[in-house]
Amino acid sequence: MPHVKQWTAPLTITDGRAGNVRQAVALASALKLGAHRPLVLEPRAPWKWAAPRWLPGMADGFGPGLAALVASPPELAIGCGRQAAGALRALRRRGSTVVQILDPRISPRHWDLVVVPEHDRLRGENVLTLLGSLNPVNDDWLALGRAAFAEFGTLPGPRTALLVGGPTAHAPWNEADMARVFQQVASQVRAEGGSVLATTSRRTPPALVGALRSAFAGLPQVIWGDGGDGVNPYAGLLGWAHRVVVSPDSVNLLSEACATRVPVCVALGEQAQGRMVVFQQALRARGRLQERWLEWGVEGDVVPLRETGRVAKQVLERLAG
Repeated sequence: MPHVKQWTAPLTITDGRAGNVRQAVALASALKLGAHRPLVLEPRAPWKWAAPRWLPGMADGFGPGLAALVASPPELAIGCGRQAAGALRALRRRGSTVVQILDPRISPRHWDLVVVPEHDRLRGENVLTLLGSLNPVNDDWLALGRAAFAEFGTLPGPRTALLVGGPTAHAPWNEADMARVFQQVASQVRAEGGSVLATTSRRTPPALVGALRSAFAGLPQVIWGDGGDGVNPYAGLLGWAHRVVVSPDSVNLLSEACATRVPVCVALGEQAQGRMVVFQQALRARGRLQERWLEWGVEGDVVPLRETGRVAKQVLERLAG
């Protein structure tokens, strides 16, 4: 029988941005190789500007944490984002096996494996693709969210989760349109009963947090406006929701909503552009998005979109080869 290499727990490398951390940790956890070790980079110019392109001194250009690791490199490192891609190159030169998440915008040959969403164009022998983004959402994660926020279960149903990001180049929606979405959701809740579980992000325009609270005043609710409302109840919101409404700007939010077992629709989806349109079309083709705004009739069981486990299995197979 051929020898199968036993990998040690991976290192995760990011720039500290929540979306990048979430994807790196999700993949590291799904590999089930033990508790990952996190490193948040401290990049300096000019390496910060050039990453992931190689510059002399790269090993010292991302802070003392990476410099120490280069001297004693980990067996396996997983990074997400452009800064991490540069740091991974430095580690690979010292013998680490490295997995890059998201398109590094240069040839994938500089990494052992590269994981990208299908709506990106990057392809290659060492490139793995998935629909959406890596995330931790599965039945166990949702159950833990329900347990951590058990009080949400006392709110009347149907419970509508509302996930609000912020305008981007690929979804340049405006505040007035999103405020009208809030009113539409509120009107539906008033008409049929139920409650609202809403959360914003760091990218949400500040004025919209006030509009959110105003729209749902007097309704059974949980509203979390980033930074001012205590512990983020995001896992509880998804865990207790009977349906989810998502703004059209975030692959991560859409992927996580679609990883639940409840219906999902996109607010202002018609304002998406480029890769966000392609992503929404793929979700609809999989039967994972409501075809029409706020029409909640669903026949049969909802099949959740859960790509992280599949990608983790492929990574392990490639590492074993």
